[in-house]
Amino acid sequence: MSQVLDPPPPTQASAQAAPAPAPDPDDLAALAARHGLSVSGARPSLPEYVRQLWARRHFIGAFSTAKLTAQYSQAKLGQVWQVMTPLLNAAVYYFIFGMLMNTSRGVEDFVPFLVTGVFVWTFTQSSVMAGTRAISGNLGLVRALHFPRAALPVSFCLQQLQQLLFSMGALVVILLAFGVPPGPSWLLAVPALTLQFVFNTGLAMVMARVGSKIPDMAQLMPFLLRTWMYASGVMFSIHHMTGPDSGLPSWVGPLLQANPAVVYIDLMRFALIDSFGGGMLPDHVWALALGWALVAGIGGFIYFWKAEETYGRG
Repeated sequence: MSQVLDPPPPTQASAQAAPAPAPDPDDLAALAARHGLSVSGARPSLPEYVRQLWARRHFIGAFSTAKLTAQYSQAKLGQVWQVMTPLLNAAVYYFIFGMLMNTSRGVEDFVPFLVTGVFVWTFTQSSVMAGTRAISGNLGLVRALHFPRAALPVSFCLQQLQQLLFSMGALVVILLAFGVPPGPSWLLAVPALTLQFVFNTGLAMVMARVGSKIPDMAQLMPFLLRTWMYASGVMFSIHHMTGPDSGLPSWVGPLLQANPAVVYIDLMRFALIDSFGGGMLPDHVWALALGWALVAGIGGFIYFWKAEETYGRG
């Protein structure tokens, strides 16, 4: 019959053996470099990050288009709401501000003026709100796949740009219906929208990083955006409201007109509406538009990139 033997007692030498020394980090780094290994999820350099983002451009385009298609998939009118939503907002603002509060006084072509402002403002508002939720609202995707996280806010801003382009068809109909003829100045809408898209994307990246750390920011943003809208001349003319007879300090007008939302809204009004002349634009308006786009676009991109390795790890 077999007999179970107890293991021999540890010898004094083995019992008192010192633990193995910790490996030298330099040796581990050299070993990883020798075999082409890198830290998982480490932030790449800025040029490499740009290259990775450009390599995912097809994913960004397909993702934004899919999001746009699915946005109203449950509604019976479907994609019609892409145009109806800003139109209904414009109708409400016209009733409250144009008729009840009479902010239309002194503004020629008030309906085209108002609708243009609402459409352009909605582009910025929706981009910022989508950017705020870009990381926190897509944690499953962020944690499951490895890709430059900037692709998310960029794709959401591209989605909002596509939605604006759908709405522009309705805007053209409204302009023609109210006697605003097409002209060469309409071509200025292209650079104006391009600069606004860069600005919106940079701001969305800033808010994506903030929203990833502070989830409650998504609940606070509608109030902040509403305040920004009321200071942006969407429903009234800042040029008329801050004129010499307004009784406001002289510095209020230039300060309000330097507001980036005002800059892009007024550029679109100048491009599309004949009665909105150059005298109603802020001084050096194209320089302001370019400056805001560069500051927000480049600054927002770098700010977002600096926290690349932290997204989805909270």
